[in-house]
Amino acid sequence: MAKTCDLRTAYAETLVRLMERDQRIVVLDADLCRSTMTTLVEQRIPERFIEMGIAEQNMVATAAGLALEGQIPFVNSFAVFLCGRAYDQIRQAIAIANLNVKLVGSSAGLSDFGDGATHQSVEDMSLMRSIPNMTVISPSDARDVEQILPLIVEHQGPVYLRLARGQLPIAEADLAPCDLAGVRRIRDGREAVVFATGSMVAPAVDASVMLETRGISTRVVNVSTVKPISAPLIVAETQGMSGVVTAEEHSVIGGLGCAITSVLRGSRLPIECVGIPDRFGTSAENYAVLMEHYGLTPNAIAEAVSNVLQKRTAQDQVAV
Repeated sequence: MAKTCDLRTAYAETLVRLMERDQRIVVLDADLCRSTMTTLVEQRIPERFIEMGIAEQNMVATAAGLALEGQIPFVNSFAVFLCGRAYDQIRQAIAIANLNVKLVGSSAGLSDFGDGATHQSVEDMSLMRSIPNMTVISPSDARDVEQILPLIVEHQGPVYLRLARGQLPIAEADLAPCDLAGVRRIRDGREAVVFATGSMVAPAVDASVMLETRGISTRVVNVSTVKPISAPLIVAETQGMSGVVTAEEHSVIGGLGCAITSVLRGSRLPIECVGIPDRFGTSAENYAVLMEHYGLTPNAIAEAVSNVLQKRTAQDQVAV
């Protein structure tokens, strides 16, 4: 069984280390610090932790003011509340002015499995991708978080960082250096390529291993930066491939799948998107049940790969 780690804990522990080196970083939370794990900041560096209460709009507006004074605010809440309740403040106060505010959406996707649709963010990447000046990052595991966070601090401008709740498998056996281009091949293959982000990177690797036993060679690429999408790197990863699959724990509308298909719109390659259909989440007894229910599994990715390869074969036969 692959080793698992909690993204939120990795985030908070890495953030504390960065705060010890950079006095400009300040952390704001909306009465959820024990869930977002910024309670670690509150305990260790309380003078730079601000508890805003259940007031996401005020929290984002306060962060804008702090950024104007030269601070680097990290704003924390559940993804669904941060992107939904405070959308106007994010757009008007932060993005238009291109302020250096870091927005951290915790319990993203379906990972808050027990609380249902009201607490599950299936549309947050779509919302944040559509805002000009916003960088959108969806790390695959705890080690990915640890590598990306210093780069987010160095980046000048607004960033949305998407973090799942709970334990996720370590997706990469050998961790290569990352950058904010956010396109990293983690498993090579010759026939099809799977572009995956966030919690779907590990299932994509499992699908590739599964397909290998069937004689199908599948490349897996971790796309941690969903916006701006690096078109040259995406195109380069499709060279010599016969099909493309995208995988994300997010609506199929407006997330990674839409970003990849936009880049490849002039290509003849068949593309399938594995994600949440046009519907809200729901509650369940555990996270794995929800992932199975919405088809966010290695089997679903493997099936999508088989489908695109069949489509390509059909295209080639018609061309002949």
